[in-house]
Amino acid sequence: MTKVVVKEGEPFEKALKRFKKKVEAAGILKEVRRREHYLKPSIRKKEKQRSAEKRRRRSANRARR
Repeated sequence: MTKVVVKEGEPFEKALKRFKKKVEAAGILKEVRRREHYLKPSIRKKEKQRSAEKRRRRSANRARR
């Protein structure tokens, strides 16, 4: 659980900004988005292979330049 203590006289916007940084650093939103819908293991594997192929092609194209 991410917590931010608001100090006396501290603007709310500043505390909110610190909270957002902590949430981003902890990877909470990324995890929530990943778990939003259930993916069968076979589909997850196919997506992983597809993204690996895309990275491989992209790096091959950059190497040619």
